Amino acid sequence: MMGFAISDDFLGTFVPILVYWLYSGMYICLGSMERYRLHSKVDEDEKNLVTKSAVVKGVLLQQTLQAIISIILFKITGSDEDAATTQQFSILLLARQFIIGMLVIDTWQYFIHRYMHLNKFLYKHIHSQHHRLIVPYAYGALYNHPLEGLLLDTIGGALSFLFSGMSPRTAIFFFSFATIKTVDDHCGLWLPGNPFHIFFSNNSAYHDVHHQLYGTKYNFSQPFFVMWDRILGTYMPYTLEKRANGGFETRPIKVSKDE
Repeated sequence: MMGFAISDDFLGTFVPILVYWLYSGMYICLGSMERYRLHSKVDEDEKNLVTKSAVVKGVLLQQTLQAIISIILFKITGSDEDAATTQQFSILLLARQFIIGMLVIDTWQYFIHRYMHLNKFLYKHIHSQHHRLIVPYAYGALYNHPLEGLLLDTIGGALSFLFSGMSPRTAIFFFSFATIKTVDDHCGLWLPGNPFHIFFSNNSAYHDVHHQLYGTKYNFSQPFFVMWDRILGTYMPYTLEKRANGGFETRPIKVSKDE
């Protein structure tokens, strides 16, 4: 009896996309919890410079391009059977590949992201699209210019896949995890007990600083660690203050004179 099998290549391509919308959907349901928001719902509706329908269309376009490139990459690097015969499951191997993948994607995204802020042409014509979301929300995490999506996310993801040596099966879990982390960083909420806030300094409040006018030259690191910001002097510390009408607000502790 023949069974219906779905390849790891297929799952590695489309599971992270499904995870993106499911995890974003959870935050949509929680978005009315004003006491945990980093910005009020009114600010989200009034300050952002792009409609939510345009954001959805932009994200779907980027995910379509990523899916096409992902399928091509999996075909070039080998089949599921090749991966199964060359890699045996091991927690240590999985941890090593995850750590390498995280470091590679963090390094790539920091320098590309920072350069897009330093280069006025690239910022005006490409990266400024993402910063139309002054008040970030979950499903806007991948709202980028298509070229930025290609450079920052797709190529960054491909490099982390290749340098870590992970198989398509491992990639399912790695890119799903990276997707959840990216969505969480843009969720606009500071929820008690959120493990990403506990284990990562790079979180929704940290990235919210970058989306504000005073923080656009700081906190470029994404999506996992803050090491490059600390090493290269672009780290902006902040405090979380309670707003009088509920919720939280990120406030910089110190801003350099050239800001």
